[in-house]
Amino acid sequence: MSNSVEIRGLSRAFDGNTVLHDLDLDIREGEFVALLGHSGCGKSTLLRILAGLDEEIGGEVTVPARRSAAFQSPRLLPWLKVWRNVVLGLPGRPDRGLAEKALDEVGIAERAGVWPKTLSGGQAQRVSLARALVREPELLLLDEPFGALDALTRGRVQQLVAELWQRHGCAILLVTHDVEEALLLADRVLVMDEGRIAHDLTVGLPRPRDLTAPEFVTLRARLLNWLGVTRTLEGTAS
Repeated sequence: MSNSVEIRGLSRAFDGNTVLHDLDLDIREGEFVALLGHSGCGKSTLLRILAGLDEEIGGEVTVPARRSAAFQSPRLLPWLKVWRNVVLGLPGRPDRGLAEKALDEVGIAERAGVWPKTLSGGQAQRVSLARALVREPELLLLDEPFGALDALTRGRVQQLVAELWQRHGCAILLVTHDVEEALLLADRVLVMDEGRIAHDLTVGLPRPRDLTAPEFVTLRARLLNWLGVTRTLEGTAS
């Protein structure tokens, strides 16, 4: 299987402060990769580079031409109906049928004709995913897309992303702070530290994954240890 992403010697600095240090990374076609790390370690900078939003870099970055991104904020334009937000930026005339097909895939086709302000947080995030998927990406970039959702909605949207990934077969890079989320969704979990990939963990667990399974608990403990987090007997992180 060939690679969807190839990065060699990637560096990025802001005002003399180096954020990414000679970073190498491969993501295979159809692979789901989660990226963990403390705030400021370079996760979102890496994702923005892969999305083509930051080109002031050193090194070599190869990504598919067809790529799209969804962020923690859905970034919907309030003056456009939901369906128009989904197909915004696509070539040609806006195609409501295409938008409704994408919205149906994420479970909210009935909201196609409403204004974004009428959506719940979970619905708005589903629209953001529809907008990303309507471009039929080979690489889908997700920057903490569940971070602003309540726990119940978060779980539902996580499951939706897993189903969409299996259906579309695109490579995914998910930036997250949530260790359990990373292990539930990804084939590999990377841990960044000071602008480098410090750890690379293959998650060889069958799907769907059980948070209480001993193998899951072991992998979670390993990731928490790499992140410098310990758990007490009561299960709280410190």
